[in-house]
Amino acid sequence: MSKSLNLRYMRTGDIPQVVAIDNQSFNPPWSARSYAYEVSESSYSHMVVLEDTNGASPVNGLRRFLQPWARPGGMIVGYGGLWYIAGEGHISTIAAHPDYRGQGYGEILLAAMVRRAITLQAEYIVLEVRVSNFVAQNLYEKYEFQIVGTKPNYYRADNEDAYDMRLDLADEAMIARFDQRFAEVCAQQQFIDQYTDLPSPKQKSS
Repeated sequence: MSKSLNLRYMRTGDIPQVVAIDNQSFNPPWSARSYAYEVSESSYSHMVVLEDTNGASPVNGLRRFLQPWARPGGMIVGYGGLWYIAGEGHISTIAAHPDYRGQGYGEILLAAMVRRAITLQAEYIVLEVRVSNFVAQNLYEKYEFQIVGTKPNYYRADNEDAYDMRLDLADEAMIARFDQRFAEVCAQQQFIDQYTDLPSPKQKSS
């Protein structure tokens, strides 16, 4: 079955799938309660998912109870979190499903959150990345993020340092280059964008 990608705001019903990806991607992962707060309560969060609407099969019998998150017609293949506070955009988290990495989904999510920050009129956008995570650093550098400092012992699980990376959104020439990259990603992946230009809904239930 072919892909049908939908970029949209995260909903409470997505949280079990998101947590499952998070648990395979980060140590320590975020809790389900943290995601519920970001989705339903936080006034500064713009949480996003990339959903393959053809990516899940109907779940019957015992598997329905073992995998309550699985449902016909939708599988979360990646997610991200953007905070917007007083002119600053902050990418709080980003990950693709381990089984779907290398397909450009992380780039879609990164570009979408940058685009959302621009829509919100953020002056700049920041993120932290492990000093050993060269794959992620290469993606961020492609989008012109620059290392502006190091945060010692940032990751609690192993005390690894993080690079503080930033992107100036007040640079009109950079915005023009970004718009070109975003258009290319949209053309290549052909996803439906229900995130970058839309206001954040705060849903109390899925």
